[in-house]
Amino acid sequence: MHRLDRGDVWKGKARSLQLQLRGRFRVAVDRHWRRRHPFIPHAQGYFSSTFQRWLNRFRDFRRDSLPSSSSFYRKRVSKDFLSEEESTLVRMMQAVAVPVVGNVCHVFMNGLNRVQVYGLEKLHDALLHRPKGKPLLTVSNHVASMDDPLVIASLLPPSVLLDAKNVRWTLCATDRCFKNPVTSAFFRSVKVLPVSRGDGIYQKGMDMAISKLNHGGWVHIFPEGSRSRDGGKTLGSSKRGVGRLVLDGDSLPIVVPFVHTGMQDIMPIGANFPKIGKMVTVLIGDPINFNDILNVEKVSDVPRKELYDAVASRIGDQLHKLKVQVDTLAMEQEMQFQAHSSLSSVRASGILQQVDWELFGMGNLMSADDDDSKQREETIIGPNTSVPQPQESHSDQRWGVGFSNRMRGYMDQMELMSFAARGIFMTNETKNSTGRNREIGPLKAWKQYLEANLLRPWNYVHC
Repeated sequence: MHRLDRGDVWKGKARSLQLQLRGRFRVAVDRHWRRRHPFIPHAQGYFSSTFQRWLNRFRDFRRDSLPSSSSFYRKRVSKDFLSEEESTLVRMMQAVAVPVVGNVCHVFMNGLNRVQVYGLEKLHDALLHRPKGKPLLTVSNHVASMDDPLVIASLLPPSVLLDAKNVRWTLCATDRCFKNPVTSAFFRSVKVLPVSRGDGIYQKGMDMAISKLNHGGWVHIFPEGSRSRDGGKTLGSSKRGVGRLVLDGDSLPIVVPFVHTGMQDIMPIGANFPKIGKMVTVLIGDPINFNDILNVEKVSDVPRKELYDAVASRIGDQLHKLKVQVDTLAMEQEMQFQAHSSLSSVRASGILQQVDWELFGMGNLMSADDDDSKQREETIIGPNTSVPQPQESHSDQRWGVGFSNRMRGYMDQMELMSFAARGIFMTNETKNSTGRNREIGPLKAWKQYLEANLLRPWNYVHC
């Protein structure tokens, strides 16, 4: 009796352990007590049946729980996937919100900021002239939180932004864009799909993106998966999810890469609102070819994981090449802009030097400044040192630049130019008339000055 009681106790413990394994690891445990195993001879005793049962449990646990190379596979998505969720109300909201938000971002980027785009025809050709039903996938670096929609809207003409069907779909994390019903409704109305961090490449959000591609739509994705941590100075590695978007659709999409720089100045890290007066440079590359990877998939039995990694690596290499080129272009543009600004300052100072300031009651100010500049030069050079003529012209130019900077601090640029034009015209009228000045408006003075100095030689040549 004692042995039977102990056997019942161990039998109950084994049963409870079986239930725990089934609940925790979801392992289907074989309930057959007497199952032959090829390596263990059949026995009728209690020990042999218990050993076989535990061996089967370990085998099922190893097969179902441990990762293997076969965990990556091609998951097809039908065209009617989640079609019932796109209700008429959602489509109406998209038809209104996408044109409004898109055109506002377009005006903000091209009006309040400056955008220089290289290779824009490549994107427009892929977007507007691709075959009907051909999917489009654009990939880019991720610098600021508002790369999309600001950069995307700056690349598209307003006529394209007015049609919500032509605008991209994109992905955003649920913990960032879908925190509550209000933000969820807004981002759904501007064609944003939710994805969950850490749920892998076979989650519902990725299936929705593939469904949009299967319908011949446009999907934009950031292969890095998150924003740059150093303000766009470096480019992260591309994730495996972009490989699934390329390979698991019904047809191979057109993949167009582009890289931008300057968004770190418009939307710095920690900023709540974008800034104005900045420069953004965008470089669009040629479409990426993946035919060789597809041929390898058809010919040989290559693991799906390696195919995804090969696509992601090729996209990452192309983005790194564009990153080097766009940084060089941005540096050249900055140098040209600085040279143009200095040239404009010199021209403005030259115009101000031609104005007869005595007609405006500022002759004393100019003479006082001239006396001060001469005293400073005599103090530096000495009383017995002669000053050459080029040095005097350089000081006058320096005075003109300084004076123009002071004047620009008190009035608008157009008002300053009108003021200078009026002074030039009144100076010429004083020299040509018999001592009588006429009161004339700034715009009319500027017009007459242009006709007298610029249009007259042009008309003489073409007569």
